[in-house]
Amino acid sequence: MNKSSIIEIRDISIGFTGRSGHTLPVLRNINLTVKRGETVGLVGESGSGKSTLALAAMGYLKRGLRILEGTCHFKDQNMFTLGRTELEKIRGGKLGLVPQNSGQSLTPTLRIGQQLTEALRLHSKLKSEQYHRRVLELLTQVRLPDPETVVVRFPHELSGGQQQRVAIAMALAGEPDALLLDEPTTGLDVTTQAHILELLRDLAADTGMAMLYVSHDLGAIAQVCDRVMVMYAGEVVLEGTTRQVLKAPSHPYARGLLASIPKLSDPHLPSALKGRPPAPGGAGNGCAFVERCGIASEICRSTRPSLASGPGNALVRCHHANLSNRLSMTPDGKKVCNADPNAEPAIYLDNLSIRYSKQSLINRLCGKKDISPATVDNISITLTKGETLGLVGESGSGKSTILKTVAGLLPPANGSIVFGDGENLPREVEQRCPNHLRRIQLVFQNPDDSLNPRHTIAEILEQPLKLYFSLTGQALLERSTELLELVRLGAHYLDRLPSQLSGGEKQRVAIARAFAAEPDLILCDEVTSALDVSVQAAVLNLLNELKQKQGTTYVFVSHDLAVVRALSDRVAVLYQGRLCEIGPAADVYSTPSHPYTEVLLNAVLEPDPDIRPKLTTDDVVELAPPTQGCPFQRRCPRKLGKICDTENPPWQQKENGHSICCHIAIEQLESMQFEEINIEPASA
Repeated sequence: MNKSSIIEIRDISIGFTGRSGHTLPVLRNINLTVKRGETVGLVGESGSGKSTLALAAMGYLKRGLRILEGTCHFKDQNMFTLGRTELEKIRGGKLGLVPQNSGQSLTPTLRIGQQLTEALRLHSKLKSEQYHRRVLELLTQVRLPDPETVVVRFPHELSGGQQQRVAIAMALAGEPDALLLDEPTTGLDVTTQAHILELLRDLAADTGMAMLYVSHDLGAIAQVCDRVMVMYAGEVVLEGTTRQVLKAPSHPYARGLLASIPKLSDPHLPSALKGRPPAPGGAGNGCAFVERCGIASEICRSTRPSLASGPGNALVRCHHANLSNRLSMTPDGKKVCNADPNAEPAIYLDNLSIRYSKQSLINRLCGKKDISPATVDNISITLTKGETLGLVGESGSGKSTILKTVAGLLPPANGSIVFGDGENLPREVEQRCPNHLRRIQLVFQNPDDSLNPRHTIAEILEQPLKLYFSLTGQALLERSTELLELVRLGAHYLDRLPSQLSGGEKQRVAIARAFAAEPDLILCDEVTSALDVSVQAAVLNLLNELKQKQGTTYVFVSHDLAVVRALSDRVAVLYQGRLCEIGPAADVYSTPSHPYTEVLLNAVLEPDPDIRPKLTTDDVVELAPPTQGCPFQRRCPRKLGKICDTENPPWQQKENGHSICCHIAIEQLESMQFEEINIEPASA
């Protein structure tokens, strides 16, 4: 093993025994080396083998898998020959892991401070009196606000993005030689994601820490990785420097992935890759990508290409690598049809305020008022029929809180929710009649949390159809089939369980179930954040098609500002539960007026290693808004002075219903920002 290598994997093949008794490969002949101070990215669609390869580097295989051939070394140790005690000394210490689902690495019954202290006790040489200070340092490193408050909280008291940052802090506690990151920034907002990636890049440079970074986010890969390996159907199809892979990819699959990414400067929906990868063992004797490739020939069907030097000296597995540049990397998806601004109102949020904190019994008996700032305050928005409203903002800005309140899962402290026909919606879900429940549906970020794993797809779709429309027998079967076809699945999925579906297919079932109720409003809470880019593109196009056919109104919450622009008619920008800006998507993205919108857009990651996000080094996130003045006053790069500290900013109206809440005059803001933000004007 090379002395400079921290992780070295040689000719690894991993598989399982299928029902037929044959061995089916999951990984085929993979070679991977990660040197000290180097970051290697693994990209590809779900099921390509990225996570399996990363876990193998830790000496771990999921149940049912086995090593067919090859070795995995960490430094000079073969991970699959070590005993349990030896592995425990390495894992979590010198070899850290940040999983995609932070809930898997946090103990729900222990406070955050206790869990980080335990990591330090097991994997550091610090003395016990040094633990608390180091815990606070780690939480500050990952940009968690008010570390002294965070340490006494339980995981469920933090947002998903905050939990993910705690998981990263735990992985860094042992000062590892190597870090395995499996989609580590999926649940993070754009500013936090950009700062975390900057932290990881600095750690690799300053400490020599090696990193293996698994992600479907090519923007994140572009920021931190030195080399990139593109995986498809369990094998490497392209390997090279980050610049070679992302700027001049010589494999048609890599070009297809890049075309699937929505662009901040482009209002069009991205184009999705056609078809799907072959099942394990289903690639045949030819190229695994042949059925989805735009330049395939007869040799591609009969002969498996080898991984060989291609254009620019990148390693590429393709018979026609020199022809791949014929395929465009520019999205060719349709432009979203704008909703009719004169359409009838679908729902109205009137002065909505929401609180998580509750007064103590003594204060309530004494008649004392709760003076703490509301989590969400004074939200008034009218949604028209057939409109998609995007809600954007950092973690903790109140996006999901608003969705929960509209859905009845969280009662508002003040304000009301009114349907377009004037009917007031009861505050709590228990008070709502079946018709109220039918008219508003919620699609969650993770379909595994909302699809009963013991029910077939037929049973999942039948529940709303029976409840709201009393369908039975043949009518029930026909409507269930129609719903699956609506989301581009088919009747053959009815007998399957959720575990037999891919992530994208499960999300389609969740969308189909929402449409089964024939709702007026669908609330989409990060519905594409856990999907790879090609599936994400397909789901975005599906949501747009369904809107055109059904006339449904959406509220679309996402941390991905490019995704929001591609799908939304209007965008509302939230900071600490306060509305900062709202208007047509083209206007908000092209000529942003509020300084917070500027900060968000400057932090967006592009899949280009030559474009870095513009970050403010002293920008620190907050746990709660100030009690008076502008909510963004402490972080504002355009702060005027005392007026921002003491007076609530006024709303200023622009054209086309575009409004901002700021003390700075609109004309002055536009002249400040238009030159700085690298986005084309709306008329371009």
